[in-house]
Amino acid sequence: MDSKLRLEQNIVILHTNDIHSRLENAARMASYIADQRRVHGKDNLLVLDIGDHMDRMRSETEGSDGMVNVALLNEAGYDAVTIGNNEGLTYSKERLAELYGKHAKFAVLGANMFDAATNEQPPWLLPHIIVNKGHIKIGLIGVTANFTDFYVLLGWNATDPFTAIQKQADQLRKEVDLIIVLSHLGLANDERMAQDLTGVDLVLGAHTHHLLEEALQVKHTSICAAGKFGEHIGRIEISLGTADVKPQIKAACVPTAALEEHPEASAIIAKYKEEGLARLNRTVACIEEPLSTAIVGESPLANLLAAGLRRHTASEIAIVNTGQLLGGLQQGEVTAGQLHALCPSPINPCKMQLKGRHIKEALEQSLLPEYTEKRIKGYGFRGEVLGTLAIDGLWVSFDSERPPLDRIVQIMVNGQPLMEEKWYNVASIDMFTFHIGYLSLGQGTNIVYFLPEFIRDILAEALKEEANISDCKQPRWNNLASTI
Repeated sequence: MDSKLRLEQNIVILHTNDIHSRLENAARMASYIADQRRVHGKDNLLVLDIGDHMDRMRSETEGSDGMVNVALLNEAGYDAVTIGNNEGLTYSKERLAELYGKHAKFAVLGANMFDAATNEQPPWLLPHIIVNKGHIKIGLIGVTANFTDFYVLLGWNATDPFTAIQKQADQLRKEVDLIIVLSHLGLANDERMAQDLTGVDLVLGAHTHHLLEEALQVKHTSICAAGKFGEHIGRIEISLGTADVKPQIKAACVPTAALEEHPEASAIIAKYKEEGLARLNRTVACIEEPLSTAIVGESPLANLLAAGLRRHTASEIAIVNTGQLLGGLQQGEVTAGQLHALCPSPINPCKMQLKGRHIKEALEQSLLPEYTEKRIKGYGFRGEVLGTLAIDGLWVSFDSERPPLDRIVQIMVNGQPLMEEKWYNVASIDMFTFHIGYLSLGQGTNIVYFLPEFIRDILAEALKEEANISDCKQPRWNNLASTI
């Protein structure tokens, strides 16, 4: 703004990120937001979420297709949000339009997200907004990580976020007193933004779950973030004087564990819990005997998942880690809720080409406890440990008494010995392509991702055929030491 007569004013910004459907913490945050609104007044309080509020591991979110999260954001009185990968990559474009276009009472920002069919932004998604808080005009820009290979399968064109930010900042700079970027890009990219771009006063970060208890200053830009899972809520006091004086920013993160849940928010959670459980109670299959699973060693349910991946992707073989499954199935009716509980990860199938030696390396590693017991966090994984490898289209003979990484005696692929330099079409999961867990499985080429289906959808599909059930009980691994 050009005026040097602007009155000095203080405003408070509350920001949240990466809640991942820890709904009780969202309810605690609602209490803090309501309290701060009473103290400072609506005109002096700005409330923002920086993405990944939703996580389909939570039954209320899964059962309501994300509606519980929107209802909580509405009730708490958020002004604007940006979408994270847990919103953008786990829901269809049509469902996002329903959630945000029809039900949201807040602005949704995404300057680098475009409908691939039109190369335009849908009406519910804005590149920026300008909000007035007292005498201060604030420009808000939102961006999300451009996982291009995935977004294109859902009908999105996710462009370079830095180009999008600079374009919006250049447009806003003469119109506002303060420019804030809602960045679901991760801390390294936030620092790059502050270093390379001009005109951005404040970055509110997310995605890498970083907790900044004080603002990080990079050149002329302050960077703030509130960690993960709603364990903290970010609070920023901004003092703004005359137009030629830089805004004064004082940032902190407030722990939420001791806060009381807001009654209205708790009622929303209870309502959607009941509705979600009813919806997830639908029967998807019926099995005549139990299907067990195991983190270490071979089990029928893990074999069934591997076989389902192979059929769904029309591949020669399939490989998936057993840690994706958190339990087995009893005989009788199998519900959508049961599959969600034992396989909550929002992980997608994929198909790739791997050399035989990459496959053998991963199979050898899967016989070692340092791999099967390895703890994994993030990248969509909602289990605890990596687990061994379940396979289909492969038959492995090994000797557990031989030295580590030299225990496999023979690997057969559909009746033929595995050839180390031959390329094979392999069904697997997207997590391995991010070089997580069994690293040799990240060496694949010609990768094809399957969206929007999750691996629990593949399991549901496989459970419907009796032949699949019978086949999954046939062993794929043969320990020669146990037969001597």
